[in-house]
Amino acid sequence: MRAAAEGRAHAKTLTGGSGSSSFCAMRGAGFGAVACLRGRMLAAALLLLVSSSVVVFVDAGAAAMEGKGHNYGDALRKSLLYFEAQRSGRLPHSQRVAWRDHSGLTDGLEQGVDLVGGYYDAGDHVKFGLPMAFTVTMLSWSMIEYGDDVEAAGELGHALEAIKWGTDYFIKAHTNPDELWAEVGDGDTDHYCWQRPEDMTTSRQAYKVDRDRPGSDVAGETAAAMAAASIVFRKANPHYAHLLLHHAQQLFEFADKYRGKYDSSIAEVKSYYASVSGYKDELLWAAVWLHRATGKDEYLDYVVDKADGFGGTGWAINEFSWDVKYAGVQILAARLLLRGEHSAHHRSTLEQYKAKAEHYVCACLDRNTAGGADTNVERSPGGMLYIRQWNNMQYVTNAAFLLAAYADYLADAGVETVTCAGGDAVEAGEVFALARAQVDYVLGTNPRGISYLVGYGGKYPNRVHHRAASIVPYKHSKEFIGCTQGFDHWFGRRSSNPNVLVGAIVGGPDRRDRFSDNRENYMQTEACTYNTAPMVGMFAKLNRMAQEERAEKGVAPARTPVTQTAAEV
Repeated sequence: MRAAAEGRAHAKTLTGGSGSSSFCAMRGAGFGAVACLRGRMLAAALLLLVSSSVVVFVDAGAAAMEGKGHNYGDALRKSLLYFEAQRSGRLPHSQRVAWRDHSGLTDGLEQGVDLVGGYYDAGDHVKFGLPMAFTVTMLSWSMIEYGDDVEAAGELGHALEAIKWGTDYFIKAHTNPDELWAEVGDGDTDHYCWQRPEDMTTSRQAYKVDRDRPGSDVAGETAAAMAAASIVFRKANPHYAHLLLHHAQQLFEFADKYRGKYDSSIAEVKSYYASVSGYKDELLWAAVWLHRATGKDEYLDYVVDKADGFGGTGWAINEFSWDVKYAGVQILAARLLLRGEHSAHHRSTLEQYKAKAEHYVCACLDRNTAGGADTNVERSPGGMLYIRQWNNMQYVTNAAFLLAAYADYLADAGVETVTCAGGDAVEAGEVFALARAQVDYVLGTNPRGISYLVGYGGKYPNRVHHRAASIVPYKHSKEFIGCTQGFDHWFGRRSSNPNVLVGAIVGGPDRRDRFSDNRENYMQTEACTYNTAPMVGMFAKLNRMAQEERAEKGVAPARTPVTQTAAEV
């Protein structure tokens, strides 16, 4: 489980023209110093749990690896349910996850601002602005690329609701042009309790960035989220889309004018979501999304003019995450080049962006032959892309989305190959094949035969590290559960969680495909919103492709279960 010094670990390897650098940050003191709440666990015990007590079921894995077809439509429906389980605030009558109830109804009250709403990022009850914004950006990007497929699957309404639940909160949190509330709750006190969100007794202190305490990274990511979401709502709700774009432009101006890292202004976030990559990638990320939302040259000029100084064309990246946005910037910039949506003076810089985008793609494909030992992404024996042990699935799902989107951009432009570092050419079809393989791994085509999407398939994690899911539902038992009472009566139980966290994608297996379904094993069993967000688009695209493949073979469409609620699963 996670404590005051634990972290949602994320290190990154950035390879530039002058060599490579490795940075590591986690929600705490580092990989070797994971402190455990109330002395219940030690880092050594955790490592022992993951490395020595995991049983790999070879026979089941062999069957799973044979490549049984997946029901991507069912996966799509379940992935959108997860965001309802993560809601904070007053839940609507349409709420489908029945074991959740209202929570965080006084958020912002002490500061005189309404901060009710938004999402809890994972298995605790802090509202962290940076990962929440990235979640909304990826949900929106999923809809921009594959919204027609989502609609064809009958999930358009639920997808728009998932995005709007986040953007409604961002509108509240952006109280002045140069002011953004970036966190509600305190990670340290939150992790000393194991409670349902409906029973919260922990601090709901709110923290903001402003002119005097800048936070270009969180403001930039929120600008990107609102710009991307404005594209999604442009047709269904043009007034709302205009409002989102207005906030996005203001936030970008604020982020660029008053530059600084938000974790230097909000000390409380350093142990949990420190901005290790800095804020320059978020400024480029926001600018490229604002260009896509507005078509204004000023934003593309920014992406081009700042390309070198901000590292956009310098860093060659092997990961894409809530902290490190460079690969996303590079792929979106490459899209502009491929589509010819640029002026002549932009071309040479966009070509540099494209070269770095293809470094990322080739790194995932293990096809870069130049650039040093860290130039490619490691693979597990079962074929999973592996970045690091803590919540590795976030890198898998984000990579799958970037690879699929880039493969589509290449196909639309009639480009058939990718050029890797060292000169190798890779067929564009291979790029999408890897994306699909990663999605299938998540759904159970892996050595263990386990679906890391909770609630999908016949075998999935039952002891997800999640406070609300692990305790009897509030609607069934309104008896108050105190701060430490949850540890005493619920956390240590060896039985399955009483509530199925349908649609959550957990941290997943280690580099050898080993996984321990244990609530204490938070490195592998905790799920995060940004794990699932990019998969909404992937499931929708693959659902459409699977239907087309069945139609070509004359096979009847796969039946999708009617049940959609957690209780029915």
